[in-house]
Amino acid sequence: MSEEKKQQELDDDAGLYVISVAAELSGLHPQTLRQYDRLGLVSPSRTTGRNRRYSLRDIASLRMVQRLVGEGINHAGIKRIIELETAMANMALEVAQLRIEVDALLEQNPPKSLPPKRKAPVIVYDEDKER
Repeated sequence: MSEEKKQQELDDDAGLYVISVAAELSGLHPQTLRQYDRLGLVSPSRTTGRNRRYSLRDIASLRMVQRLVGEGINHAGIKRIIELETAMANMALEVAQLRIEVDALLEQNPPKSLPPKRKAPVIVYDEDKER
């Protein structure tokens, strides 16, 4: 088996499943999958013949949409939730990358020690002593 074929099989984003299989795996009707695609809730990849191909990630998204619909959230709300979760995930990746860069810079250029701050004394009030 070629390395490219192995990588495609391991890739959660690879469009492997036709709509009937994706419908069965997600527990939804194929027409519901088409509607979610039209609404932009789940957008599967397409073959050259324009047939939908669903990935494992798409099927997980379909299940999430189904759960949110079951909780009473409308399609517009679900689309907004998906957008916000995607933005949050992208920001988390960016923060992690920046943290790596900052750590590398700090390792290359350690900060000079600052003089220790003088701490004000802490006064503890003892009720028993006051009586």
